[in-house]
Amino acid sequence: MKKINTAVFPVAGLGTRFLPATKAAPKEMLPVVDKPLIQYAVEEAYAAGIRHMVFVTGRNKRAIEDHFDTAYELENELQTQGKQALLDLVRSVQPSDMDCTYVRQSHALGLGHAVLCAEHLTGGAPFAVLLADDLMIGPAGGASVLAQMVQAYERLGNSVIAVQEVPQDQVRRYGIVVGQPDGERLLNISQIVEKPTPEKAPSRMAVAGRYILTNAVYEQIRQQPRGAGGEIQLTDGIAGLLHHERVHAYQYEGKRYDCGSKEGFLEATVELALQHPEVGAGFRDYLRALNVKI
Repeated sequence: MKKINTAVFPVAGLGTRFLPATKAAPKEMLPVVDKPLIQYAVEEAYAAGIRHMVFVTGRNKRAIEDHFDTAYELENELQTQGKQALLDLVRSVQPSDMDCTYVRQSHALGLGHAVLCAEHLTGGAPFAVLLADDLMIGPAGGASVLAQMVQAYERLGNSVIAVQEVPQDQVRRYGIVVGQPDGERLLNISQIVEKPTPEKAPSRMAVAGRYILTNAVYEQIRQQPRGAGGEIQLTDGIAGLLHHERVHAYQYEGKRYDCGSKEGFLEATVELALQHPEVGAGFRDYLRALNVKI
């Protein structure tokens, strides 16, 4: 079985739900406490043993490349001032054993198309896909969500998709799966549909923003006509894959913050601030002192 060595990060989206903040800055660079969203996703992939990070970018996304590049002037200034802790922090953004590759998605044709743009960089091997909008936090003291999925993939040998149960009125926001239980936290998927209406949704089991996919998905994406929203949907490619090989859904342990929405972004900011070793205690005291009428 081939090891998962590559993670693909589709980061070409415009982030219109966060305008005007995203007019000139990538939405993936919005900070939650003291780290941008994309760094949380990269750290999750790194914790899962992945060392090759592929970013599918678009126009006005240069800040992402700069973030994971060496900042010579900044590092020199910190070193001159003897700020070793900050210097170590800056250097930790891209560990020495991590490689970053960037490819452009020239047209906004959907998530499936973005993943297809990375085909020549995944080496014909299974790969992970992480959506930075979904900030995923594993259980306290436990494995990251993607690390859990890698473990599942190593047992199963086929594609694995992260899922969670959502309220009926929210199914229209997600890809929805149906399947039979096949071990702890696992479903053997029989059907997957993109953003069904609540009355037509076959279940409430929704795809979260983490995937481990076999190389065979690329051919399925190429064969799919444009789907929901007139875009080339990754969900449709996975639906095609079901005709040729098994795909499992994995009910992950941990919590997902939908940072593609303002509400989810604020929830992540508050909850992760409370857990932060530097500011958590003081922020908790601040919240307790607020006299807020809700």
